[in-house]
Amino acid sequence: MSRFTTSDGLSLHYEDSGDGLPVLCLAGLTRTSRDFDYVAPHLAGVRLIRMDYRGRGQSDWGKEWAEYALPIEVRDVMELLEHLGLPKVAVLGTSRGGLNAMGMAAAAPDVLLGVAFNDVGPVIEDKGLDVIAEYIGRHPHAATHEQMAAALAHVMQGFDNVPADRWLQEARTQYRQTDTGLEITYDPRLRDATLAAREAGLPDLWPFFDALPDVPLAVIRGANSELLSEETVAQMKARRPNILTTTVPGRGHVPFLDEPESVSTLTTWIEAMT
Repeated sequence: MSRFTTSDGLSLHYEDSGDGLPVLCLAGLTRTSRDFDYVAPHLAGVRLIRMDYRGRGQSDWGKEWAEYALPIEVRDVMELLEHLGLPKVAVLGTSRGGLNAMGMAAAAPDVLLGVAFNDVGPVIEDKGLDVIAEYIGRHPHAATHEQMAAALAHVMQGFDNVPADRWLQEARTQYRQTDTGLEITYDPRLRDATLAAREAGLPDLWPFFDALPDVPLAVIRGANSELLSEETVAQMKARRPNILTTTVPGRGHVPFLDEPESVSTLTTWIEAMT
């Protein structure tokens, strides 16, 4: 576990392990580098780099909620790559991570060796945004990780045949145990930034997708996703015919990435870059 300091003085957490093709894992909106614990054992032979965005996990919180914006997060990512001395990297982006990958394509396309999108694309469905608005920035009512695991099994719509120990692991990575109950592992002010961005209106993200260089691309979609539609995946395929696409049955937003369909697609994606 390591840290680097951003140009505006925050200390951000990252992990860097393995050798081979550098794959930068960028997590979801409220999530951390732990998002990739499930898939990591399946990505042998690569250099796996993970980071916690500002305000999440083990990284410093921003001074103002307005710092939790995609352009600033893209800047943080580019500064991490500079810190590591990496001129090029492949990006595996879960949800928010995929948006950051498109931001990188617009700002510095030459840095990208490839991009794999986990349940995200240039169109974000309103239904998925409604779900995010319900929970973001709020501590759960559950008092223990065990209670939270039971709640997740009930409220996570679209997820089938998930074992109880997986929900418990999810609870332990997404929530911190305190004397008064569970707390989220990110700055609650992320809610202010997210709701303000939605009220302002999301930009057209297709130009950011179109800015992706001619490199191996992949998109993994949960069959029951409320955030990424089949129509958007079809449009992504129409614009980039060589993009690898797969749908993971029994998964909503987002697949865990250790499903056979996810692993197969990511393996093929990595092989295309090596």
